Amino acid sequence: MAINTSRIIKSDVFLNVFYGILRAYCRTFRITVINEAPWVDHLQKGGSVLLCGWHQQIFSTLAYFGKFQGLSPSLMISQSNDGDIGAGICRRAGWRPIRGSSSKGGLKALKQMIRELRRSRLAGHIVDGPQGPAGIVKPGTITLALAARAVIIPVSISADRAWFFNSWDKFMLPKPFAEIRFVFGEMIHLNGSEGKKDVEAWRRHLESVMRPYLIP
Repeated sequence: MAINTSRIIKSDVFLNVFYGILRAYCRTFRITVINEAPWVDHLQKGGSVLLCGWHQQIFSTLAYFGKFQGLSPSLMISQSNDGDIGAGICRRAGWRPIRGSSSKGGLKALKQMIRELRRSRLAGHIVDGPQGPAGIVKPGTITLALAARAVIIPVSISADRAWFFNSWDKFMLPKPFAEIRFVFGEMIHLNGSEGKKDVEAWRRHLESVMRPYLIP
């Protein structure tokens, strides 16, 4: 009898075990957080926040963003097989996965992300995912923030020691007991007098802010 590997790795049993292993792995990290207070204060005062990071650095978020699961924030994840696993992990971490990407189901997912961000006032967004190219911010990031009237917070995540995969984004996997630094950039307010007039200008601006965050 052939074993359906795809079905196994998408099962609740596998995902529960896998998530437990990932959480245990992340607990070995030493976390340093820089400049968190301004955007948390904005959120607590009723503002909406869109946290933006590179696909390269997404793994390390498991070590930190679980603290906000009470808000049930959302995150867009592709409809691929890998995305099925990512969505299962995201859900177990207390986040709400919204399935879609620029290559498949993107418009529907973007509309749902807007609704969810308006509801919870907090969401995460992988600005160059799920397939890149690396270092290029997708315009949907700006559209999402504008529609939900959210400030954008660029997020830089680094590790003092890590492995880097031979993938399109040079995916970073911190080594056990690594020191992880979460550095939050300054809030980017898009809803000024010119905010809605030039999505591309804001996209280029965000890209210029975040490009230095990529690890070569």
